[in-house]
Amino acid sequence: MRSPLLLICFAFLINGLISNQVMAQYHTKSKKAIKYFEKSGELLRSRNYSEAVTYLQMAIDKDPGFAEAHLRLGTNYLSLGDFDNARGYLEAAVSLIPNDPKTIGAYVALADIYYREGSYEKALGVVDKVKSFNPPPQIANRVLKVEHNARFAIDQLKNPLPFKPNPLPDNVNEYDLQYFPVLTADQKTLIFTRRKSRDPQFDEDMVVSSRNDDGTWSTPESISERINTKFNEGTCTISANGRTIIFTSCSGRSSMGSCDLYISYKLGEEWSEPENMGTNINSRGWESQPSLSADGKILYFVSDRAGGFGKRDIWKSHWVDGGWSPAINLGATINTAEEEVSPYIHVNGQTLYFSSKGFTGMGGYDIFSSDWKNGKWSTPKNLGYPINTSDDQVSLFITADGERGFYSYEQKGVNSYRSILYEFEVPDAIRIKNKSNYITGKVLDIETKAPLRAQVELFDINADSLKSTVTSDSLSGEYLQVLTDGSEYALYINKAGYLFESLRFDYQETTDREPIQIDIYLKPIKTGTAATLNNIFFDVNKYEIKQKSRTELNKTVAFLNTNPSVRVEISGHTDNSGNDTHNQELSRNRAKAVYEYLIQQGVEPDRLRFRGYGSQMPLAANDTESNRQLNRRIEFKVL
Repeated sequence: MRSPLLLICFAFLINGLISNQVMAQYHTKSKKAIKYFEKSGELLRSRNYSEAVTYLQMAIDKDPGFAEAHLRLGTNYLSLGDFDNARGYLEAAVSLIPNDPKTIGAYVALADIYYREGSYEKALGVVDKVKSFNPPPQIANRVLKVEHNARFAIDQLKNPLPFKPNPLPDNVNEYDLQYFPVLTADQKTLIFTRRKSRDPQFDEDMVVSSRNDDGTWSTPESISERINTKFNEGTCTISANGRTIIFTSCSGRSSMGSCDLYISYKLGEEWSEPENMGTNINSRGWESQPSLSADGKILYFVSDRAGGFGKRDIWKSHWVDGGWSPAINLGATINTAEEEVSPYIHVNGQTLYFSSKGFTGMGGYDIFSSDWKNGKWSTPKNLGYPINTSDDQVSLFITADGERGFYSYEQKGVNSYRSILYEFEVPDAIRIKNKSNYITGKVLDIETKAPLRAQVELFDINADSLKSTVTSDSLSGEYLQVLTDGSEYALYINKAGYLFESLRFDYQETTDREPIQIDIYLKPIKTGTAATLNNIFFDVNKYEIKQKSRTELNKTVAFLNTNPSVRVEISGHTDNSGNDTHNQELSRNRAKAVYEYLIQQGVEPDRLRFRGYGSQMPLAANDTESNRQLNRRIEFKVL
């Protein structure tokens, strides 16, 4: 995947220098060799490259010391992307005429080749040689970049990260090629692209493997007959709950350009017929390598459309008002004049991983991370050696808890080539700060226990902002919401005809957390039904409502506005600490404070009443602090 464009520029530079030579300046006395050499120039001008190679080799056979022939032949291989042959002939040329100015392009090309091969010390030696020629600014800037990268790489080699990747089991790595792994937030489902043959014309498909209870992985199977076809499908992304998938297809479907992005939704165990994502996402260019935010509301992807910074850039689109917004470029902090590929947005919604050639690295594509802070992306950080090496690294997936990574690695043998999936423990030095976990379960009718399709909203109550919305599956009732460290959350489960349920999760302090399994039972709206408002807060022995209660209060207002015939009682409750008279008065005043807020927001007073019950109606025994906390609450009950 290494782009030869810069080296091709040097190929033209070298050829230009050679073409300006006259016969007297050739480093050979063989007229036959010169004749072959000049014939090769005619052939190159007519784009007959293979025959030009033959004549150049004949010139070298006549005189192995013919430096210009070595230069031209090395340059020809360079322009063809054959770096092994290019290196050999360019090395021969500079060894024959080491101080001739015409070799400057060869030295620059060799510095780049050595750097990309991981021969960093050799690259630095060649850089010093180029400097001795006092090169023009364009060449000087190029070798200074090589020097900077090589010194960075040498420093990384001296300070490696603890990195012990392990291949996934043989039953997962059963194909010649498997790559671009992604997992659901619960780490129970692995999806990746596979190709059964090294033949690039062979069909690509997406397959899925499930983690068994004992930690093993099942044998991969086709994700769906609706998604996989006889044409190529691959490089997918899946929402955190495993219910939305976006993938790349390059032929066989109605498309806007060479490769487009398609979306499919899972209902029960079946995927819907994929749909082209439309002109706000796809263009007449190439779109691929999507990454979907945990809640399915932001899509990152790669495109070579016009308007970018390089040949391939990272773009994004937002789900707004029932549709995808026109894609926008991520900007110059992320995208460079080189190529950026394989974006992956972590489920925390803040950390972006991607692969690039444009930033300081080890050679070829390296993997970088950037964090979304204060409305902008931070300067990308190289993940370091040996995650990055002189080889190309083009995809990475980090689990929700930040503990483990998954990637594919190309294994090259003499007569073999495979791409294998690996997993590894993420080194502490590059582990994400805002780790995530999840809450999952089912939404059910409390009376019939039937699964319900309901809206599950996650709010940051300190900022009173909606973080994400997911919908529980109508056939199973299953839902999954991601919780990220650093916030205090309210979770609301809403469905028409039911009271909304309110849960609270305090993730303000970063600690190790386990996934949460909670089934939510919704209560039909009818007289006598009550629900606890778990996100209304007061200071100890006070009844002034705290600011972070606004999310819950406004949710209550919205519920009453949506159900205009419903009348409710706002009731206050305490634990048994203190005397009964004080508890009765405190609970009444707190209920009254909520009552007055609702009226201020336009709820008609005759639809409301308030009452304090003190410690008379506990939900649990007042024998532990956690139980007493349950008993200190505000409820609303349908009248």
